[in-house]
Amino acid sequence: MALRRLGWTAGPAGGVTVNDRIVRMAQEQAGRALRSAGWRAGLTSAVLETWPRDPGKRTPKEWDQVREAALGGRCLPSGVIRSRTRQITAFAAKNGRLPADVFELEAPPRAARMLLLSACDGQQATIERGEGDPQRALLRLQLPSRPDPRSYRDWTWVACPVTLPPTVPAGAVLHLPTLRLAGGKVRADLAYTHVVPKASRTGHTVGLGVDWGLNTLLSAGATRLHDDGHITALGHGAQFRAAGVLARQHRLRRLSEHLHAKVNHIEQLIAGDQRHELSGKHEVLRDEIRFVSDRRSHLNDALAWAAARWTVDQAIAAHATVIYLEDLRSMEAGGMGRTHNTRMSQTVRGQIADRIRHLAAEAGIAVVTVPPRNTARHCPQCLTPLRHRKAPDRPTVAGWKWAICPDRARCGWQGDRDHGAWQRIAARGLTHQAKTITDRATGQMVIRTVVDTLETAAVITATTETSRADRSKTGPTRRRTTRPAPRRRGAPSPTGPSGPAGKRPEGHAPPGRRTLPRAAHRHQDVTTISTPSPGLRPGGPPSSRHRPRGAALGAGFHLHAHASPPRWAELTPDPTVRIGSLS
Repeated sequence: MALRRLGWTAGPAGGVTVNDRIVRMAQEQAGRALRSAGWRAGLTSAVLETWPRDPGKRTPKEWDQVREAALGGRCLPSGVIRSRTRQITAFAAKNGRLPADVFELEAPPRAARMLLLSACDGQQATIERGEGDPQRALLRLQLPSRPDPRSYRDWTWVACPVTLPPTVPAGAVLHLPTLRLAGGKVRADLAYTHVVPKASRTGHTVGLGVDWGLNTLLSAGATRLHDDGHITALGHGAQFRAAGVLARQHRLRRLSEHLHAKVNHIEQLIAGDQRHELSGKHEVLRDEIRFVSDRRSHLNDALAWAAARWTVDQAIAAHATVIYLEDLRSMEAGGMGRTHNTRMSQTVRGQIADRIRHLAAEAGIAVVTVPPRNTARHCPQCLTPLRHRKAPDRPTVAGWKWAICPDRARCGWQGDRDHGAWQRIAARGLTHQAKTITDRATGQMVIRTVVDTLETAAVITATTETSRADRSKTGPTRRRTTRPAPRRRGAPSPTGPSGPAGKRPEGHAPPGRRTLPRAAHRHQDVTTISTPSPGLRPGGPPSSRHRPRGAALGAGFHLHAHASPPRWAELTPDPTVRIGSLS
């Protein structure tokens, strides 16, 4: 309706009959493109009006000037201003002058192939849930039966069954979707409304602090604010590692840069000649750039949803009512090398934050952004500036991953840099609850400034561990034999069917087995006996040592037991044969 008041109306081609709702969809899509172009034009004009002396490094005064000139510049991330500055710098290096406006700097935007049914009413499209199946919906809309409808009789109602994903609640109210083409299929971007708990700005006792990283994309942990004002950490926190996905993202970025370099070189050779022999290769490379860009977009979207789901699940598991995030506007990578800075700058932190707010709203969890100043530089337990080292076993090598508190006498905290950061973020958010406001432009909860009196109380109180003793290693590890001890029988074996009643079976061998793996030339048939120790017994005759024939050590029930020889192994004496003297 704003476009119609301005006189920016659209109409169908001559001889084509469409109703006013189809015109509204076209005007809505055009209005969105114009709104985006107007925002880019205003930002470009603000950067050009306050062009700095050194585009690569603005002074604080120049930063204030460009934020004052831009519409909503105070809430605008500095990375957006910096990227626009780089775009203008590249244009100036190529053409030898600054661009006049955004229309000279950028190509015309392309219109997406989609139907914005949300701009219509029930006379053009309706949607309702299926009868008996809450995961099915029926979309009815009027579509033309020919490419150039001549009258309203060429329009007919079409029923489109829609399968709802399991994330849509059964009691949610469905709204008209946006239909678009993707991969040869019609996709429906469905919006729905359902009742959720209301998130509160204050009154939180358990909060989840989230810190950003590179390979370890997110580090999060919960803290509790007690009645007496001290704060304790609930556990040791967790990390969301996405090194593989970010490495793939980095490879796609380098591939895209390589393709852009080749396209720019070919464009210089062609010089606008459409009949040049390299024109075909130029079109192929352009298509490949769009394909790589789509892959990067899909990968970023999947990564953002996965990281957001993990963060909200951590808050739900810890029974936290608020999630504290670092303010993304001032987060820029610098001083870590060209490759590291680029990878940090192109992470999807903004998408992750938006999806965290979306998923947290369903659970009634508030999401508050806090200033990131000194969250990774100060100790979470005493606020002393930390010493960053390469690893815990290399305390003298400078680095950035491991943090050590220099006050070893009173504090002595040390740990991963990211773990200390999320503790500082959560403690700062819990102590500054009274300073939480809702931004009117974005509707997001944010803490603008850090109060020194409140910051002194934003420390984590160390808890004493009494559940387990110190198991630190104090000496060399005892050497263990490679041969394990034999298995001991815990209870008597049942009576064997082949032996006499009340007798045990023959050791490890099952009843009825004729051979043993460790004593192949004998057959245990009786119970085992203990081997007496050799020597003289005091006050008696010398003890006789038991020497069983054909027995193997350890073949019985125990290591010191041996089996008696079977009866068939002993010769039966013949009473008719007498040896010796008759006298």
